[in-house]
Amino acid sequence: MDRDLTRGPVMGSMLRFAVPMILGDLLQQCYNVADTLIVGQYLGRNALAAVGSSFTLMTFLTSILLGLCMGSGAVFSIRFGQRDADDLREGAHAAFALIAALTLALNGAAFACLDLLQGFLRVPGEVWGMMREYLLVIFCGIAATFFYNYFASFLRAVGNSVAPLLFLAVSAALNIALDLWFVLGLGRGVSGAAEATVIAQYASGLGIAAYTLARYPGLRPGRGFRVRLSRVREIAGSSVLTCVQQSVMNLGILLVQGLVNSFGPVVMAAFAAAVKIDAFAYMPVQDFGNAFSTFIAQNYGAKQKDRIQEGLRGAVLASLAFCLAVSALVFVFARPLMGLFVEAGEAETIAEGVRYLRIEGAFYCGIGCLFLLYGLYRAVGRPGMSVVLTVVSLGTRVALAHLLSAVPAVGVAGIWWSVPIGWFLADGVGLAYYLCRRGRLLAWEGTVPGE
Repeated sequence: MDRDLTRGPVMGSMLRFAVPMILGDLLQQCYNVADTLIVGQYLGRNALAAVGSSFTLMTFLTSILLGLCMGSGAVFSIRFGQRDADDLREGAHAAFALIAALTLALNGAAFACLDLLQGFLRVPGEVWGMMREYLLVIFCGIAATFFYNYFASFLRAVGNSVAPLLFLAVSAALNIALDLWFVLGLGRGVSGAAEATVIAQYASGLGIAAYTLARYPGLRPGRGFRVRLSRVREIAGSSVLTCVQQSVMNLGILLVQGLVNSFGPVVMAAFAAAVKIDAFAYMPVQDFGNAFSTFIAQNYGAKQKDRIQEGLRGAVLASLAFCLAVSALVFVFARPLMGLFVEAGEAETIAEGVRYLRIEGAFYCGIGCLFLLYGLYRAVGRPGMSVVLTVVSLGTRVALAHLLSAVPAVGVAGIWWSVPIGWFLADGVGLAYYLCRRGRLLAWEGTVPGE
C-alpha cells in the first residue's frame, strides 16, 4: 500500500515505513551471505576469499546504479508530497531511460575489464582462478540489480515499502535453495553459487517490475510516450551526486579490499566473513536512514517544517539506541558469529575476524549517525554534502589503513581501526554543517535541485 508520510504520528509513520525496508534489505544480504556461508563451510578458505572479494567488487559496481536510483527516489518522493502526478510519471520515465543506458554501459565495461582486476585488487594467484569463475557469472546479474532497485525506489518513494520486501523474501528463499542444490547437489563449485544468486536476482527484479507496471499503469510507455530532455536533466541533477557519493564510498572500500588481499588468504577469508556479519549488523540502521530520507523528502515537498524537525529528533534517538544495542551483541558474540562462516579448524581466520568485529563493531553509532546525515542532505536537495561526508569518511579510512598497516607493531589491525575513525570525523563535519546552515536547509528556495 502507498503511505503518505506527511500525515499521522511522526515516529509511528516513519517506523512502519522503515520496518519492511529493513527486512527487505536483510533478505537482500542473504544473496551473498548464502554464497559465503555455503562456500566457506564446504569449498574451503580460498573459495571463501574469492567470493568475499567478489562481493566487495560487486558492491562497488552496483552502488553506481543504487546511487542513481536513490537520487531519483528523492525526486519521486518530493513530487509525491507535492501531489504532482504528471511530473512524477515523467520523472519516472526519464530516470528509467537514464539508468538503463548506464546499466548497459557498466555491464559491458565489467566484462571488458575482468582480467585487469587481479592486479588492481592484488588477488593472490591461488584465489584468482575461482574469483574469475565466480565473476563471469555474477556480472550477468547487473541488469537484474537495476530492475529491482529502480522499481523498489519508485515504490518506496510513494510510501510502499511492503512490495519490495515480498519480492525479496521469495528470491532470498530461492537463492538459498539453489545454492544448496548447485553447490552441494550438483557440485558446481563457486560458479554454482553465482548461478544461484543471478537466478534469484532476476526473479526479484523482473517480478517487482511486473508488479509495479500493473499497480501503476501510468508508468507504462503508451502512445505518445517520450522521454523529455528537461526531465532527464532534472533527474541527473538530483541523482548524479548521490551516485557519486555511493560509488566513492564503495570505491574506498574496494581500495581497502586490495590492501586486505595483500595480507594473503587468511586475512582475505576473515575479512570476507566479518564483512557479511558487519553488513547484517548495521544494515537496519542504513535502511532506517533511507526511510528517514523519504520521510524528510515527502514533508519537504509538502513544506511541513514542524514534522521534519520532530522526525529529526526521533530518528537520532532511535538510531543511537539501536546501534548501541547491536554493538554490544556483536562484541559479545563475535566468535560464534565467525564460526557460522568459517570451518572450526580455521582458528587463525576466526581469530582475525573476531578482532575485526570487536574493533569496528564497538562503534556502530558512528555509522548510524552518518546514514541519517546522508538521508537528510539527499532529501533537502543537498546531495553534494553527502559526497563531502563520504570523501571525509572514506578518504580517512583509506589513508589511515595504508599508513597504520605499514607499522609492524600494528599491522592489519590498522585497517580495522581506520573504519570507525573515518565515521566519526565525517559525523563531526556533517553535524557542524547542519548547525551552521539549518535555517537555509528548510528555506524552500527550490524543492528539487536545478529548479
